[in-house]
Amino acid sequence: MKIDKKAIRDLAEILNDTDLTEIEVEEKDTKVRVARQITQQALSAGPAIAPSPAAPVAASAPAANAPDNTAVADASHPGAVTSPMVGTAYLAPEPGAANFVSIGDKVNAGDTIMIVEAMKVMNPIKADKGGTVSQILVSDSQAVEFGDVLAIVE
Repeated sequence: MKIDKKAIRDLAEILNDTDLTEIEVEEKDTKVRVARQITQQALSAGPAIAPSPAAPVAASAPAANAPDNTAVADASHPGAVTSPMVGTAYLAPEPGAANFVSIGDKVNAGDTIMIVEAMKVMNPIKADKGGTVSQILVSDSQAVEFGDVLAIVE
């Protein structure tokens, strides 16, 4: 395979000019994909394409927004919202934004209560039923496993 370095440089320049994270072109039996990783600093300089890890919560944050890890819930709880995948849980859509929900908030079935990032894809985690968020069992940017209880909606 002959590599066209100028074409790759041109694609990289397009990434920089358009704030894209990856670009792929295909011609006959040749496919070229150019990708870059976005750092937290780069996200704050331009528009957010997808939610990314939020900054750590300050110690003075209201207790109502802190995860309630005092009660241990299992997946058999009727209001348990579990992780459908392995990934990283985020409580807000982007750094500095308000959390999707807080303890005591009313939600409807289908409302997004957090996201789980898996392989750079942000997956909304939705309430299975309407009710009140009684527990948030994960912290922002916490790694989660398949089946972990993320929150309780009662």
